[in-house]
Parts: sequence; C-alpha cells; structure tokens
Amino acid sequence: MLHVVASQLEASRTHPAAGPPNGAAFAALDLGTNNCRLLIGAPNGEGFRVIDSFSRIVRLGEGLQRSGMLSDTAMDRAMGALHACAARLARRPVRAVRAIATEACRRAGNGEAFLKRVRSETGINFNIISTREEAELALESCAPLLRGAHASPQQNEDAARPAQAGQIGRRALLFDIGGGSTELAWVRLSQNGAAPELIGYDSLPVGVVTLAEHFGHHGFEPDGYRDMVNHVRARLAAFERIHCIGHELRVGGVHFLGTSGTVTTLAGVALNLARYRRPMVDGVRLTSEDAHKALKLLRGLGREGLDRHPCVGPERSAFVLPGCAIFEAISTVWPAPDVMVADRGLREGMLLRMMRHGHLRPKRAQFRGSALTMKDKGSVLF
Repeated sequence: MLHVVASQLEASRTHPAAGPPNGAAFAALDLGTNNCRLLIGAPNGEGFRVIDSFSRIVRLGEGLQRSGMLSDTAMDRAMGALHACAARLARRPVRAVRAIATEACRRAGNGEAFLKRVRSETGINFNIISTREEAELALESCAPLLRGAHASPQQNEDAARPAQAGQIGRRALLFDIGGGSTELAWVRLSQNGAAPELIGYDSLPVGVVTLAEHFGHHGFEPDGYRDMVNHVRARLAAFERIHCIGHELRVGGVHFLGTSGTVTTLAGVALNLARYRRPMVDGVRLTSEDAHKALKLLRGLGREGLDRHPCVGPERSAFVLPGCAIFEAISTVWPAPDVMVADRGLREGMLLRMMRHGHLRPKRAQFRGSALTMKDKGSVLF
C-alpha cells in the first residue's frame, strides 16, 4: 500500500502564489540532458512558496553519446526554452538567480561554447556544476523528507514491520535518475534533527537518454530491457563495494529516496492517477510490491500504450523504460522494502541554499526573453 509520510511535515515547497514584494524572490534554472527547468520562489518559514515555474523537454543531449558534441538541432530546442525562461525572469524582480548545467554540458566538447551563446542571447549566465555538487543539491532539496523519515518511520496504519531502535534513520541512499547520468548519494542521518550529511557519492554515466540511444528499439523488447538492467547493475557494483550498502540494509535503518521523473511516474502509475499530480506523489512511500506492479504494467504497454498513458505521454515514452531499467537495477542490487518518492530536485536545492545564505549583493542583470528586456538592479546573476 502506498502512503504519505512526509508531505505535511515540511514547507519546502507549496503551490504557486502571488508575487512577493519586489526583490524578495529567488530563481533557479536547471539545464539538464533532457529538460530545461525554472523555479521562482519566495522565502516562507524554513522553506519557500512557489511564485512561478517552467519545465520543457529539450533533449539537449540527443546524439551526444555518439558524437561527443551538442547538435545544432538540440541547442536550438534548448535556446527556445531558455528564451522563455528569460522572458519570465524579465517580468519578475528577483533578488538572486542561479543557473546550472549538468551532464550534457559537462560531457560535450562544445558545452562551454553553447553556454556562452546562451549568455549572449538571453543574459543568463550558466555554470557547469560538478557531479558532487549535483548530489549535494539533490540532498539539499530532499533533506526535509529525510528528516521526516527519521522522525516518524513507519508510523502508519499499514506498518506491519514496527521499527526497531537500530532501524531509525541511520543512513539513506538517495538516487536521482537523470537524462545523461544517475546520481547516487550515501547519506548519514543525524540523531538530533541536524541536516543529513553526504558521506559518499557517485555519478554513473547512464541516464534515460543515454540508455535509450544505446539500446534503441531493443530496449522495448524483453531481452533488451533485461540487458539494460544488467548494464546498470554492473555499474553499481563499485559503489556497493566501497560503502557496503547491502550489509547496512540487512542490519536495518536505511531509507531509500528516489528523485526523478522515473520514480514519480512509477508512483503515479501505482496510485492509478488519471493525470499526474505532484501533491499526491511527493513524499509517498512506494513499496517494493507496488513498484514491481508499476514496472510490469509500464513494460507491458509498448510504445503506443506509453504514448497514451496519462502519467507518461508521447514526449517521454521513449525514456520511461530506460528509467525503469535503472530503477530496477538499483532495487535489485539493494532490495529495500520501500522507497520514498520525491518530486523535487536541483532547482529546489538551489533555492533553499540561496535563501539560507541570503545573496544580498546588488548587481545589474539583464534578461533577454523573446521581445522582453529588463534591467533589475536588485538581482544577482551567478
């Protein structure tokens, strides 16, 4: 049975609201291998309230595995989304903006050149972040859920396995299945409510886009899907050797938390949602039984069925089974009884970090969205 254990325990993100006083908001932009995402929020207690958000599939990393370069078509798609983001930023005074690029721009021979073009055309200055910072930002965004998991493990009517003293929040494995890579974060949970501590991380060069391109149509066939799972399992072995997560899992007290479109899709399927709804998914515990049923259902739909599914759709159907293969590899190597689902990621981590540190330095910033230009004296552009 699925159940919510943490959505009501934290205020790190709420529904879109009216804008705050001028300069009180912060903005975070995440340009990944598959998606371009913007989130604008204003401080609200220990978290923030969402003022505006934007997300578009741009497939920036399309063909990267084969050529080592970002293609002209992919860059043009991304530029269209980034102009839309710049237009939104131009309409809303913000105190600080941080824009990051991840695996596609890290790997591409022309990644830096593309980001220079982005700055020239939109005024948005992107930084390519390290794999460690990517893991840290994911952990930052999910920390409230992990604190909730530590505070009240299995306190639900269907908790058939009462938590033992040694099982309460000692460690957590956080995984983020991206377009070009999968991030793993091995986390120590505090016994006194302090922030979770990153004690190990790895960035596997396998994501939903890279697997989809590598396996192609073969990945939709039973043998091809199993090949994808085994391909990822082999890459998890080194992390297991270093951190002995399997042993920790057998001892107890390890929480699993997944943050990605794959994991939220599995939760949406398990909940039988007529359409995807974030408040229904974020903070839900997905049992291994429910996850297995959702995986089996998605694998049986075929490409056309995935196109029609309300939690997938034609834009994402090519990437769902590769994501499922990564999830299944992780859950096979580390067979946890359940995984907490997080519909949050790098954008939320950036916002929380900026708000905590203030970023009050004034600097002129100019955003050039389609037919929109603004000079905002109160913004900081990173």
